Amino acid sequence: MKKIQLSITLLLFMYTAIRAQTIRLAVKAGDIIRYNSIVYTTLPEGVGEVIMEEVSNGKRIPVNVSVQDGQLCWIMTGTTPAGAERVYELRKGYAPGAPLLKAVKQSGHLLLEEKQSPILQYNYETVAAPAGKDTVYNRSGFIHPLWAPNGVILTNIFPNAGHLHHMGIWNPWTHTLFEGRETDFWNVQKREGKVRFAGHLETFSGNAWCGFSAQQDHIAYGKDGTEKTAITETWVVKAYPATDKGSRRLWDFTSMFTPASPNGITLLQYRYGGGFGLRTTADFTAKTSQVLTSEGNTRRNADSTRARWVKISGTTPKGKAGLLIMSDPDNFDSPEPLRVWPEDAEGGELMFNYTPTRMKPWQLYAGSRYQLKYRIMVFDGDITAEEAESAWQDYAHPPQVNYR
Repeated sequence: MKKIQLSITLLLFMYTAIRAQTIRLAVKAGDIIRYNSIVYTTLPEGVGEVIMEEVSNGKRIPVNVSVQDGQLCWIMTGTTPAGAERVYELRKGYAPGAPLLKAVKQSGHLLLEEKQSPILQYNYETVAAPAGKDTVYNRSGFIHPLWAPNGVILTNIFPNAGHLHHMGIWNPWTHTLFEGRETDFWNVQKREGKVRFAGHLETFSGNAWCGFSAQQDHIAYGKDGTEKTAITETWVVKAYPATDKGSRRLWDFTSMFTPASPNGITLLQYRYGGGFGLRTTADFTAKTSQVLTSEGNTRRNADSTRARWVKISGTTPKGKAGLLIMSDPDNFDSPEPLRVWPEDAEGGELMFNYTPTRMKPWQLYAGSRYQLKYRIMVFDGDITAEEAESAWQDYAHPPQVNYR
């Protein structure tokens, strides 16, 4: 009899232990129609790697997830109507096989890829200027190439003699006051300052995202040629799986920065600098590309306006593609002002910049950390203004996650 009681007790213990390993959570769409929404939540303390399934109409559907520093991420696939709720279950475990999205270190750069399809490249070692050009243009700490899902390269570096300092996706501050001296970290040919990779690079791969964290320094040059770090910056970039039959992809860009000097630094009001800088492919000209902002402005009138999002699309020899740049509503002086080159600039080529200090200065104090965040969608073909607005709404107002 005691053996039977012992067996029953053991079975009850095992059943309770198994149940304790299953965590149920619900995601609420809220007032917004969600479409392939990126979901983040904090895992309960002590929970590490997990396997997820969606529970829907009596079915259990496997879901790709990624976990880092206690944060769980996945894509809520398809359309989720406003007011709807979707239910998921977690249990401890590891997904079999290699991660679907990878961060791969190669010679001098880091490549993000999904199943051997390139997403973007971060260049952490110095890339030399074109032959015969001043070495002042040598540069590290920038993104290029950025690929659309169909393989179109959307960025450009060392584009021409007048703007050799334009480097794909980069974000130096242009007009600053550092230790009593005006310092320009953008126009390196002035030899006042520069941004460069600072030697710390962390990578992560997974089934719901891949990416990296990289430290960069804003270096000020003294009159005697000495160097001093004015700002320490960390980039965090995360790329997510392609959706819509592989024709669209989202990735997140976060810049966190703090003054390196006890006196801080003032980011002076100026028409461009910082934020999110983009030099697009030379194939995007005034005749082959289009610009549209959340306020309905185009390349002809977008400069010096504000926008929640900006869509840039165009035609290249390899096909039509583009990108949607979305500004986080918590960014400085949001919705951020824009710098958009006029149509007659350099044969119609395009430089775009979310410019947080276009309208007013920004004082950075020692010991404080500041942040700017953006979400970018790269796409084949084109997207509508309604789709762009929906993507921004989903980004600005993420879905609510509740544990049950």
